[in-house]
Amino acid sequence: MTLHSRPDLKPPIVSVVTRAPQVAPGFLFVAPKKGAIQKGPEIVRDDGEPVWFRPVPAQATDFRVQRYRGKPVLTWWQGPVAAPVRGSGVGHGVIVDDSYRPIARVDSGFGRNTADLHEFLLTPRGTALLTVYRIVQRDLSSVGGSKHGRVVDGIVQEVDVATGRVLFTWHSLGHVAPAESYAKAPGSDDGAATPYDYFHLNSIEEEPNGDLLLSARNTHAVYEIDRHTGAVLWRLGGKRSSFRMGRGTSFAWQHDARRRADGTITLFDDGAAPAVEKHSRALRIRLDASANAATLVRAYVSPGGVLAGSQGNTQVLPDGNVLVGWGAVPEVTEFGDDGRVTFDATLPAGDDSYRAYRFRWTGRPAGRPAIAVDAAGGAAATVYASWNGDTRAARWQVLGGLSGEHLVPVGAPTARTGFETGLHVRTTAPLLAVEALAPDGRVLGRSAAVPRGGVAVG
Repeated sequence: MTLHSRPDLKPPIVSVVTRAPQVAPGFLFVAPKKGAIQKGPEIVRDDGEPVWFRPVPAQATDFRVQRYRGKPVLTWWQGPVAAPVRGSGVGHGVIVDDSYRPIARVDSGFGRNTADLHEFLLTPRGTALLTVYRIVQRDLSSVGGSKHGRVVDGIVQEVDVATGRVLFTWHSLGHVAPAESYAKAPGSDDGAATPYDYFHLNSIEEEPNGDLLLSARNTHAVYEIDRHTGAVLWRLGGKRSSFRMGRGTSFAWQHDARRRADGTITLFDDGAAPAVEKHSRALRIRLDASANAATLVRAYVSPGGVLAGSQGNTQVLPDGNVLVGWGAVPEVTEFGDDGRVTFDATLPAGDDSYRAYRFRWTGRPAGRPAIAVDAAGGAAATVYASWNGDTRAARWQVLGGLSGEHLVPVGAPTARTGFETGLHVRTTAPLLAVEALAPDGRVLGRSAAVPRGGVAVG
């Protein structure tokens, strides 16, 4: 996407394939991070037009709306992919307000840029739940590895956002044995060179009673953890499931286990990699504790029956629709309560977003609107206007004059058409500016005044 008024931004294009009247209200939240010219958190309208985009130097994951100190905020994880643990990261959590100004940076208790990319979940207590991957020495001969091997410990930490103080830590080692893994341990010939990522913690959910629901990709299991003792209360799936897995409930290499208001659990069943299923699914499962049984409520499959080798998520929306991010496959699909597709979109080929969400959001950018004016002479002029992150403006008014302090309206207001609107006016004024107008005509913001051929990005 080329923007005249924001030449510094190259937001990845989201192509909308299906948009039905039953689509839920709100914007799409993605974080393209792989094949894009620029990578970062992006808010997108249902017609594919960007609302807000912020490039980041490495990559961003888990971009969404959460609440901090009673107010809606935007959050994401930011940092580079880690090595040598495939699919992990070394970064920090970011919180910004509705003007896109930073509120907090959140690191794990292990130091700066040590938080993993898989989860950054805020709680009503002003804390954040983070995933951390740490490599430790371990005898892996019992699982076919080296006696002097290294293993990845999946760690949950709760950190106070304001102070950085660690309030809770849980380790997979000591609670879940490497023998539960479906991932093959590095052979003894590899020695300590390759760490064994036996667990691969990839989501944290706080239960209503304070206990934690965890998903571990490489054990094909979801765990409920006692917040006070750290003990595993039960397992869903995997080699030691506490529940009889009913028809259609078995999953593999899964992500994003969540407890829903009706008590059911949703998750994203990748089914790969390596592939053990024909296609990925979003699952909703009901647990019967008295009968120790798991039954399938519903499964959702993408229109093309895609198989995602990593990542992915399932979001139940307030109106009952279900939004699914297909992870490594650059696609997002929304299903109605009848299971029919109400929305389907794709990211650029070769790109992906770790998770995808839909939220209502009101953005009030702190900066000024951006403007670019064509360099042609004569009375005709094309003015390009945009305001990265604004969700309120309905129309643009062009202003012209001899100086930035003395500008008057040029022509009538023009409806805002997308991220950037082209405005065609006739004027010989040497300086031009734009005003963003609310639906009731109030002025929400004014750009700098620029000459023909000029650009002001805000």
